[in-house]
Amino acid sequence: MYIGACAVPDGGLFRAARFRDVHLYQRYTEALLHGHVPYRDFFMEYPPGALAVFVPPAAATNAHYNAAFKGLMALCGALALVLVALVLVRLGTSVARLWIAVLLVAASPVALGPISLNTYDAWPALLTVAALALLLVRRDVLALAVLGLAFAAKVYPVVLLPVALAWTWRTRGRSRALAGLGAFAGVAVAVVLPFLVLAPHGLVESFRAQAARGLQIESLGAQLLIAADRLGLYSVTVAHHTRGAVSYDLRGSLPQTLGALSSSLQLAAVIAVAWLYARGRDDGHRLAAAFAAAVAGFLAFTRFFSPQYLVWLVPLVPLVDGAAAWVLLAVALSLDQAWFFHYRSIVELGGRSWFVLVRDLLVVVLFAVVLRRCASENENAVLLEDKRPLRVPS
Repeated sequence: MYIGACAVPDGGLFRAARFRDVHLYQRYTEALLHGHVPYRDFFMEYPPGALAVFVPPAAATNAHYNAAFKGLMALCGALALVLVALVLVRLGTSVARLWIAVLLVAASPVALGPISLNTYDAWPALLTVAALALLLVRRDVLALAVLGLAFAAKVYPVVLLPVALAWTWRTRGRSRALAGLGAFAGVAVAVVLPFLVLAPHGLVESFRAQAARGLQIESLGAQLLIAADRLGLYSVTVAHHTRGAVSYDLRGSLPQTLGALSSSLQLAAVIAVAWLYARGRDDGHRLAAAFAAAVAGFLAFTRFFSPQYLVWLVPLVPLVDGAAAWVLLAVALSLDQAWFFHYRSIVELGGRSWFVLVRDLLVVVLFAVVLRRCASENENAVLLEDKRPLRVPS
């Protein structure tokens, strides 16, 4: 069913190429295969771990790179679907809830459109749910190693590290948690180090270009200012940056201030998730909820919110109890299609900007709903004295 859903959208599986990102991946791969070093001989805005999925489609020849890449992303999504089902079975979920969650993930390409196959975000999304599954079966060190690979591919999975370490420390002991932290760092360093040695300045510039982005036009802060502009309360200026990481950002002192505030709220959201999780008991339901909440909080207040980033939530939110979270995710996914093919309207501050604002607000609400789930689980831990948190002496 998932593969069939991937073939439905325009630009999806078995359909012609229409999007920029895959062409970038192919360009990077061709340069690499011709002996050029990423970050030294050409700028690459993505972390080194992304090359793990950029390079293999080249085996299908240049003419078929796009189709091969989309096939690889469809495979990542299908594997993530299997892991979602396995995690839910491990958590002891009901058959009805299992089917609903699986169907939500399987239908996500229809809701999100071709974005899920024309960017590489399905790769880190697969790795994060794989890390969660491994934690639940007590393969803690391997789980954190996989999380380290996910970090080297897309950076955002680092927000899951505090929760994963807390789970490992409290269920398996301090030494096991430290070994897991070492595995996370070891894998990340092993992926990044060759490029750091060959092109230190270029690699640092790639990360700096991402971190130094302004308030991008699709972020919550930017959309609030754009809404104010459309209501005659503020005048927005959009700057198109083509050097380094390409983006459309808002220019001015207020957008700069909101960008700094967004980063602070982003950090606070991740800390809040880790704090709430640490206060409660250690069980799989809370761990899955904390994973979903950490990623949702990171996205809700990010300064740069491309539509494909919602792929990160697809294998995590269906693991959380409660239909509200599932509905919020489904609507947010669907809203992306309302403006993705009309991006000029967003850049020109047209009427479709309202869809972006609603999507951003839905992700904030989703974060609140999943965070509350973490808090409610914590209350249950207090009420149910026969279900005390498991502790393993260090």
